[in-house]
Amino acid sequence: MKDGFIKVAAATPDIEVGNTAFNTEHILSCMQQAQKEHVKLLVFPELCISGYTCNDLFLQNILLDGCLAGLEQIRSASAAMDMVVVVGLPFLLHARLYNVAAVLFRGRLLGLVPKQHIPNYSEFYEARHFAPAPAPADNEHVNIPALGAHGQQIPFGAKLLFAAEDLPDFVLGIDICEDLWMPVPPSCYHAMASATVIANLSASDETTGKEAYRQQLVSNQSARLICGYIYADAGEGESSTDLVFAGHNLIAENGIILAQSERFHNEMTISELDLGRLVSERRRMGTFTITPPAQAGYEVCSFSFGQLEETTLTRFYSRTPFVPSAKADRDRRCNEIFNIQAMGLKKRLAHTHCKSAVIGISGGLDSTLALLVTARAFDLLGLDRSGIQAITMPCFGTTDRTMNNACTLTRKLGATLTEIPIHEAVNLHFRDIGHDPEVHDVTYENSQARQRTLILMNVANQSGGMVIGTGDMSELALGWATYNGDHMSMYGVNCSIPKMLVRYLVLYYAETTEDAKLREVLLDILDTPVSPELLPPKDGKISQKTEDLVGPYELHDFYLYYMMRFGYTPSKIYRLACYTFQDAYDRATIYKWLRTFYWRFFSQQFKRSCLPDGPKVGSVALSPRGDWRMPSDASVAMWMKDLDTITP
Repeated sequence: MKDGFIKVAAATPDIEVGNTAFNTEHILSCMQQAQKEHVKLLVFPELCISGYTCNDLFLQNILLDGCLAGLEQIRSASAAMDMVVVVGLPFLLHARLYNVAAVLFRGRLLGLVPKQHIPNYSEFYEARHFAPAPAPADNEHVNIPALGAHGQQIPFGAKLLFAAEDLPDFVLGIDICEDLWMPVPPSCYHAMASATVIANLSASDETTGKEAYRQQLVSNQSARLICGYIYADAGEGESSTDLVFAGHNLIAENGIILAQSERFHNEMTISELDLGRLVSERRRMGTFTITPPAQAGYEVCSFSFGQLEETTLTRFYSRTPFVPSAKADRDRRCNEIFNIQAMGLKKRLAHTHCKSAVIGISGGLDSTLALLVTARAFDLLGLDRSGIQAITMPCFGTTDRTMNNACTLTRKLGATLTEIPIHEAVNLHFRDIGHDPEVHDVTYENSQARQRTLILMNVANQSGGMVIGTGDMSELALGWATYNGDHMSMYGVNCSIPKMLVRYLVLYYAETTEDAKLREVLLDILDTPVSPELLPPKDGKISQKTEDLVGPYELHDFYLYYMMRFGYTPSKIYRLACYTFQDAYDRATIYKWLRTFYWRFFSQQFKRSCLPDGPKVGSVALSPRGDWRMPSDASVAMWMKDLDTITP
């Protein structure tokens, strides 16, 4: 459970309707399999000790006694397992029969949770046999003689939560099948009383189209509650007299389906929940209010896992978390991002009555995207694209390749191209401040960047226009920008677009444009090494490659996402990066650039504290007025100390 991960499973055992001995045997087999996989929470379907489709057999004492005998076997077997087991059975209390979830851990029956919403329609006639859970205020402790000394004073009621004392972020609540289909499922109340994980014991028959609906229900409920949701479904073995059950198991986390079973096959579905991620999300959402369980009328049944272990990860993590993952959805998502950027700029141009936009065009990715966005904004305003002044300012590091691409791109988009070489102006500046032009230090580089910004600002004044910023969010995170140089503009359209997403958007534009020449130049820009081109080229080729100096952007974007979005510790980010990039980078490389990331992120905050306006596109942004308010003189010491605990 290190780093807040916990391995969970939903299992559909083979059953025979009414054969509690057979069913118990297969439940025990699933428990043994789960133990080998280091599962810490195992959820079985509704009424699985008896079978869901027993119908009037539920009125037979021999069946009910068999279920209690099976429960005792499961309890006894669980004593040697460091795993919470949730299993369904019929339970007789006060002459009423209840459909319950039994929660067990290390030989203890922690509690019995009865189903609250009993269906009585169409193919489901549970109300013929089962009573709904007593009123929430009627939680009680019951004795179960069949369990002997282990069946004394067992909590019974709808308002039970199960909490791990040594893993505070793990609090389990129970839904049972129909509960999830209600307008306000019980799990809503569980979550508002601190439950982070919901187990649903279900027996959902399969009909055409129900698979997708069930997925949506589970996904949406996990998103609404910001929780982990484990849905265990009855499968083959249930009676097919009128219905078929598919064993559709689902594991979801905050709106994402982490794993699901193949329908019509009884199997165990396993994944890992990230409890730290869930708690972080809830903390950030100020409207997600938690009422202490006791105040909400809940009884908390506590237990302890007993030992810390590192959960083996199997779930998928994208190398590019900022980039849309579904190709089928690419066009819609990319258009949406372009429109957010363009609409932000459109509003600013209209508000300031600007008919001109000024962009420094370098032939690189960022200025390319900024020009594409500006062209769309002009189209939305009904302005002629000739009002876009794309200025290329070659200097000591400019190569023919980037220069030619900048010029071709500008012409193909219908903007006005202006070339203003800055060699002479920069050399004059060197003479003014007494700098040796043969010394290629930070002064040498930043003088060029600031000269370019000076030109852009003054041209904008001449034309009554606006300087459009081109810098992206990855550069802002690393401080890879010249303060009051390319760091400054009048509106930064790329300010919340990380570098890997910049590449994705430009590629999308290239692959969807009908202009073959425009496609060709965009693809060549994508193939060009990322560089500020501030140092002289070697043999006509770019000599200054950004990723050689600060590290691969795909790593930095990964680090940025998990630090900003979920507040992960450096050691947890390192663990995830090693897992996700295991076939791309060795552990030493990942560690090296992670240290670089944190050092630069903290030391360069002063640049982010005075950013120009720009639109937020995704869930992470660095605007000092909105998503990221950090002191410019904050210390990185604690983050570096955490990194020092890592052995690459």
